[in-house]
Amino acid sequence: MTEPTPSRATRLRALLRDHTVVLPGAFSALTARMIEQAGFEAGYLSGGALANSLLGVPDIGLTTLSEAAWHAARCAAATNIPLISDADTGFGGPENAARTVAEFERAGLAGLHLEDQEFPKRCGHLAGKRLVPESEFCEKLAAAVAARRDLDFLIIARTDARGVTSYDDAVARAHAYLHAGADAIFPEALTSREEFARFARDVPALLLANMTEFGRTPCLSVSELSALGYRLVIFPVTLQRIAMKAVRDALDELRRSGTQAGLLDRMQTRQELYDLLGYDGTVGGGSI
Repeated sequence: MTEPTPSRATRLRALLRDHTVVLPGAFSALTARMIEQAGFEAGYLSGGALANSLLGVPDIGLTTLSEAAWHAARCAAATNIPLISDADTGFGGPENAARTVAEFERAGLAGLHLEDQEFPKRCGHLAGKRLVPESEFCEKLAAAVAARRDLDFLIIARTDARGVTSYDDAVARAHAYLHAGADAIFPEALTSREEFARFARDVPALLLANMTEFGRTPCLSVSELSALGYRLVIFPVTLQRIAMKAVRDALDELRRSGTQAGLLDRMQTRQELYDLLGYDGTVGGGSI
C-alpha cells in the first residue's frame, strides 16, 4: 500500500526539527518558483510585498483576505516547497482569523502568522502602531488554531509590542500566545543581536526572526540566528527591493539611451525564463 504524501506543513515541521529554515520572500508566483529553483527549502509571502507589488499601495492594512488567498494559491500552485504567509491581523476578529486559516490551508500553504496590532495595521517598522489587548489576541489565536484541519499547519503569533510598549510586554505576550495555542512566536522589530539572544532565552519556543532591511532590526546572518535559537528566518522584501532597484536602473538607461542593448547582460534570457517556467513539464508545481 502506498504511503500518503506528507503535506507541505508536515514537511516544514520535519525541517524545523532538524535545522533552521531560511525563507526568502516571494512577491509573485514566478519569484516563488525561482526561490525553489535556487535550492531553498521553503518560501515566505510578505503582506507588505503583496500590497506593494499586487496593489501598488502601502502596507497599511488595505489588502483583503480574497486578494491574499488568491496570491497564496498562485504561489503554491507554482511550487512544491512549503510556503508561509503573512496574514496581517487575520482580516478581522476571531471568526475572520478562523476563515483566514481555512482559506490559506485551501490555497496550499504550510502556515501563516497573525499579528497583535489593531486594524488597520501598519508596517512593523513604522511608528504609530497600536496593539489590541492581549486577551483579545489570544481569543483570535485560539479560533485560528481550532479552525485548522491539518494539525501540522503552522500558526505563528507575531507580537509588535517591542516597538509599541516594551520588550518585557513582548515577552509576556509571547508566553500568553503560546498558552493560547500558537506554534511559534515572531517578535517583530527587535533592535539588536543582544535582544534576539535575550528573547530566545526568555521565550524558549519555536521562534521566527525577521531580517527585513532598512528598519529597526540589524542584519544578522542565518548562522548567527541559528546559534541564538531561531528556527525560522525570513527575508520578506529582499527580492522585491533588489528587483525594483534593477527596474529603476533599467528605466533610467532606456530613457537615457533609447535602447535596451546595454541592458542585455543584466537580463534573464528567454531560455532561462522558459527553463524556470518548466516548458518541458519538469519544474515547479505545474498547475498554473
